[in-house]
Amino acid sequence: MTSSSLLFFLPIISLLFPFISSSNSPITIPLSFLNTNPNQDFYQKLTHLASFSLARAHHIKNPQNSSISNIPLYPHSYGGYSITLPFGTPPQNMPFIMDTGSSFVWFPCTKKYQCSKCPISSQKNPTFIPRLSSSARVLGCMNPKCSFVHPKADLKTLCHDCEARNTTNCKQFCPPYIILYGSGSTGGISLVETLNLPNKKIPDFLVGCSLFSSQVPVGIAGFGRGLSSLPSQLAAKKLSYCLVSHRFDDIPNKSSMLVLDTAYEKSKNLSYTPLLKNPVVVGRNALSEYYYVGLRKITVGGQKVKVPYQYLTPNSKGNGGTIVDSGTTFTFMNHDVFQPLLDAFVKQVKGISRAENIERLTGLRPCFNGSGHKTVSLPEMKFHFKGGSEMALPLANYFSIVGENDVICLTMLTDSRIESSTGPSIILGNFQMQNFFVEFDLKNDKFGFRNQECK
Repeated sequence: MTSSSLLFFLPIISLLFPFISSSNSPITIPLSFLNTNPNQDFYQKLTHLASFSLARAHHIKNPQNSSISNIPLYPHSYGGYSITLPFGTPPQNMPFIMDTGSSFVWFPCTKKYQCSKCPISSQKNPTFIPRLSSSARVLGCMNPKCSFVHPKADLKTLCHDCEARNTTNCKQFCPPYIILYGSGSTGGISLVETLNLPNKKIPDFLVGCSLFSSQVPVGIAGFGRGLSSLPSQLAAKKLSYCLVSHRFDDIPNKSSMLVLDTAYEKSKNLSYTPLLKNPVVVGRNALSEYYYVGLRKITVGGQKVKVPYQYLTPNSKGNGGTIVDSGTTFTFMNHDVFQPLLDAFVKQVKGISRAENIERLTGLRPCFNGSGHKTVSLPEMKFHFKGGSEMALPLANYFSIVGENDVICLTMLTDSRIESSTGPSIILGNFQMQNFFVEFDLKNDKFGFRNQECK
């Protein structure tokens, strides 16, 4: 952050406040599905979601270093899931996109908040007003949580206005942050504020007060492995959720609850695979936030897809491997992983022509033209993980009917223009996790799942 950027924020800080001064029960949160443009037709939505997933994949594979109880979960045609969290005293309810691929938590903030290239409908979303909260404070520069926002910086160097021998009375604020996502960006200042969960209050919770954003319609709640994430700040031992199915239209049904368990109780009937150790690479801090799982094999119709082994395990440079990302809609695969998967489906789906015009329009492939066929037989797809666990995907989780012409498309994708040798090779998106109960066992470093109807 340059000194000129800091000067931009200083006048706004003075507007935030009337004055400035430096349980063990599971926590469950409702989830919902987020729609940013309900007027799009189906092809536009599908193309948008494919483009969004590719942009997200590009960011995850090439991240830019940025400074940075019971709750229902709702699905939306936007392609991601949202939660509502009450911050402040008295509480102000704020919507967030749930994102396991990042860690920082931020909301649109103050009446001066601006969002460029955002849907008009997003202007109805609330913004947090710090002046109306008696518990809101700007994060001090020497507060250890400032290093959560600026992990690469040394606080003594960062907080240059603090007297070397009197840091306890330092009045300097933690410098502003700018965060880059695959589909947009945001910037603002850091607060410590009270998070009001259904059965407990969390004082001094680190949260971003964003003053401007680009292409990000609501706040983002990071559920990744970083120190600033919601699970980390709550010292949660487990994170679990069940994603209700979405068909690109806003539905009123809530998903099963997102649960943050600060105690520990073993779940029943789950298949588990280890969460892998995150790669540690200088200059690539984002890799430490991802949930890596040991995907060892993919089968289509019972036949092994010939995926080169080097793409299945992250190497010392942080390239390769598989992550689980709730912020990605359609699963992304490197070209050299996706091509043999594509070939397997094309080989096994017989007697049905390819709908190449739909493939060009949406960016999804293969697409098959089922018009004129009474039945269409599609092969089963399974993910096989380290430890022997298998995830047999329901057909609706990897093929979707497109439009009114009986065209069916594989809802996984690749892009040869995205550098294949960097970052995770496979990003498992939320579309493939519909109607699965999934659990991140943070205490024992395991990822568990079971197929069930989420409702």
